[in-house]
Amino acid sequence: MKRILIIRPSSMGDIVMASPMLRILRKAYPEAFISWLSDPAWIDLLRFNPDLDEVIPWDKARWKILWRKGRLFGLIREVMRFNRAMRSRHFDLALDAQGLLRSRILAWLSRARKRVGFESREPGRFLMTRTISRGPDNKRMGSEYDHMMRELGIPPSPFVPNLVLSENDMTAARQAIRGAGIRGRYAAICPFTTRPQKHWVRERWAALAKAIRRNFGIPVVMLGGPGDREESAIIASQASADLVDFTGGLTLAQSGAVIKESALTIGVDTGLTHLAVTFDRSTISLFGATCPYLHSENERALVLYRNLPCSPCKRRPTCDGDFTCMKSIGVQDVLDAARGLVRPE
Repeated sequence: MKRILIIRPSSMGDIVMASPMLRILRKAYPEAFISWLSDPAWIDLLRFNPDLDEVIPWDKARWKILWRKGRLFGLIREVMRFNRAMRSRHFDLALDAQGLLRSRILAWLSRARKRVGFESREPGRFLMTRTISRGPDNKRMGSEYDHMMRELGIPPSPFVPNLVLSENDMTAARQAIRGAGIRGRYAAICPFTTRPQKHWVRERWAALAKAIRRNFGIPVVMLGGPGDREESAIIASQASADLVDFTGGLTLAQSGAVIKESALTIGVDTGLTHLAVTFDRSTISLFGATCPYLHSENERALVLYRNLPCSPCKRRPTCDGDFTCMKSIGVQDVLDAARGLVRPE
C-alpha cells in the first residue's frame, strides 16, 4: 500500500474518533503516503499531524449550492475537476469511514484500486470493492474504526485518538486565557451541539459554573461557535462573573487548545467534548439521546448517561421535546463526578 486515502469528511466528533487510524496505518505502512479527505471546516484538526501527509479539502457545501440552484454544468465541472485531482494521486486503498452514499461516491471517484467501507442501508455498495460491518457495539470510543483496521489485517493496537494542534493555535489560546484575567487552572464547558435532544438544560450550565467556582476555586470558560452566540449570551448572563464566554471568539483549533490546557472539561455530545477526551483531559461527558461511547483510553474521562428504555433515541425522540434523559442529569451529579477529577485549590 503506497498511497492510502481516508474518507471521513465530517462530523468533527467522528473525525476525532477516527483519528487513531492514522497512527495505526503509519505503523503498518511506514513508507505510505496517507491522505485524509475532509470538509474545509475541520482541516486545522488534521494538517499538523505527523502521521498524515496530506489533507484534501472537499467543499460539500459548494456542491450542494450548485445542485440546489440547478447549475448542473457547474456541478459537473466541479466533480470532473475533483475526479482528475484524485486520479492523479494513484491511490492503492480508499477507506470509506462514513458509510454513506456520498462517501462511497467519493471513494469511487478516487479510483483507488481497493475501496473498503462500512456496511449501511445507504445505496452504492457496488461502488466499493469490499464492505465490512462496524463490528461489535462495545461502547468503546472509536470501536468501529478500530474494527476497520482489524478487518484490514492490521495487528491490534491501542486505539488512542491522534490529533495535533499548531504552536500558533496554542499560543493564541494562552493569550486569550491570560487576556480574560485567568491565571492557573480553569474549567471549560461545551454546551452546544447540533440537535436539541443532545442539549443539557440551559439554566444548569450557569448553576454548574457557579458551583465549580465555589467548590474548586477555579474559573470557568465557555466554548462554542459563532452560531451559538445567542444561546451563550443567555447562559453567560445567568452565570454573571463566574463564567468567561469565548463563544464565537476563537477558531476551532484555538478552542481545542483551550481545552487541551484545561483542568476539567464538561460538555454534551459535541466535537469539543470529544477533543477533551482525545487530549487526555479530565472530562465529564453528558450523553442522553445519543451515546457514542461509554469508555475510552482516557482513564480521566467519565460519561454520565441515563440508560432509559427510550435511550438512545438518536434522531427520533419519543418524549415530545421533554428530553427526559438529559433532564435526569442534575448539577449535583456533575459536581460529584468532578470531585473525583479535580482537587480544590
